[in-house]
Amino acid sequence: MAVMNRCYDLHTHSTASDGTLTPAELVRHAADCGVDVLAITDHDSVEGIAEAQQAGRAFGVEVVAGIELSITWMGQVIHVVGLSIDPAAPELLAGLDRLCEFRAWRAEEMGRRLAQAGYAGCFEGAKALSNGRLISRTHFARHLVQRGAASDVRDVFKRFLVRGKPGHVPGRWAEPAEGLGWLRGAGGRPVLAHPARYNLTRSKLRRLVAELMEAGCEGIEVVSGSHSRDECLTIGRLAHETGLLASSGSDYHGPENPWVELGKCPPLPAGLTPVWHDWSPRAEWPGPLVSVRS
Repeated sequence: MAVMNRCYDLHTHSTASDGTLTPAELVRHAADCGVDVLAITDHDSVEGIAEAQQAGRAFGVEVVAGIELSITWMGQVIHVVGLSIDPAAPELLAGLDRLCEFRAWRAEEMGRRLAQAGYAGCFEGAKALSNGRLISRTHFARHLVQRGAASDVRDVFKRFLVRGKPGHVPGRWAEPAEGLGWLRGAGGRPVLAHPARYNLTRSKLRRLVAELMEAGCEGIEVVSGSHSRDECLTIGRLAHETGLLASSGSDYHGPENPWVELGKCPPLPAGLTPVWHDWSPRAEWPGPLVSVRS
């Protein structure tokens, strides 16, 4: 059984996707923040897991091999966190190769569209802020802030990168059953990420949850760095009604966003079953969750 007073942060990002700390720096910062169990969940990438697990052994943090997978549902991008995955699972890796090919094309197309809108050089600027292999919208946003086109990243998304704006390129991600199949085939536990961020009506959110559960989703992020207190309570009620396991994650991307910190999310609402309820410090449910405490 899990030790209930341990600090879990099960949604974080490194330079393997759009975070600003390397995997090792992320784990060290987690240790400084008092996090006991950290999931590294980079967007459509498992590249940072090995480094993070090695750092976990050094800094006394248990590192969960994870990912934040992009899927398309009703024309909208939805994110599903996979916890305790096998990062070498062949079907998962093949699927990620396909998504990363699309990401590469999308980044170039975003650069072309922004250039047509009078912002030349955005692709090169975004690439310079990335690891050179995975270029995300967040990298474009940071570049546009640096060149003075917007006040902050949120402002960039609102003015440039959402539907109907000059830098928007529609996503072509995994279908729900396909993507969750990759996660489950890799031994992972799929969790719907930050559901309040999708601006869905109550009925559409319930439809999304039902379809994901049918595809094998086991959990939902009740507590997120992007959820308000009321949103946590609302999603908590949904978890209780559907029987989904409740997860908690900061969605930390780096110290430049001081309003989100590792391990500082509020506790889960009472009465929910945590996604870690059947974990233990040393013998986890199936999947390569590495115990690093001596």
